[in-house]
Amino acid sequence: MALFSYFKAEPTEYIFAYANGRIVHEGAGSSFWYWGPSTTITRVPLSTVDAPFIFNEITSNFQAVIVQGQITYRVIDPTTISQLLNFTIDPRTHNYRSEDPAKLNQRIVNIVQMHTRNLLQRLALEDALRSSEMLAGNVFERLRNEQALTQLGIACVSLFYTTLKATPEITKALEAEQREALQQRADQAIYSRRAEAVEQERKIKQNELSTSIALEQSRRELVGLKGENARQEAEFEAEATRIRLTPYRELASPQLLALAFRQFADNAHKIGNLTITSEILEQLLNG
Repeated sequence: MALFSYFKAEPTEYIFAYANGRIVHEGAGSSFWYWGPSTTITRVPLSTVDAPFIFNEITSNFQAVIVQGQITYRVIDPTTISQLLNFTIDPRTHNYRSEDPAKLNQRIVNIVQMHTRNLLQRLALEDALRSSEMLAGNVFERLRNEQALTQLGIACVSLFYTTLKATPEITKALEAEQREALQQRADQAIYSRRAEAVEQERKIKQNELSTSIALEQSRRELVGLKGENARQEAEFEAEATRIRLTPYRELASPQLLALAFRQFADNAHKIGNLTITSEILEQLLNG
């Protein structure tokens, strides 16, 4: 092992170099020479870290749900977390010498699970399955105020659930229930359409019947009016005929025959043949 070595960190790494129990180098992306036998280097990542998770929880109606998602976080106080967890590295390989950095993700996921469980236990299964976005928002808001994260010097950047579903058996039962509900709605829609069609047909027939009745009433009124007009016309014609014939009542038969022959003479051009019997001549001569 070289006594003097050169160390170069990345810009997204915060470095603490300790020698004899005190910090001799500190900063993001630090580069420096160090004395190997007495120098300890701690590396705290500053970049965001994605921590996927999956766990099972129970809803308020004692139904199991599978929760899968991802939390993204970052270190905002490297000094604090370096004092609580061991981020010491091998200067040559830059590998961590403890399991603390690897366990950090699980610590944060455990906090996510705790808040997720707390909210899921207030929701029934059906409500939980419909509320993944709302649930993630509420958990994220809690994480922003979570004292355990603040004490570690960590800030939550984002949280989302990629999956929030029931067990396969419950899922099949819910699917069957939904299919049945959809079928009932479809049947109800068909029934409503048929009922509406029957109602429309009834209205059409009612309108046709009302129209027929109105037509028959109008026809009856028309027939009555025509009959009344014909009766009045016949009465007027009879009265006119009576008036015209009144002067002839005072004339004798020969005079009436004479008038008749006079009309024959006036209309001779319209008469083809005219037969005068002996009885008619006798009446004329004797008149």
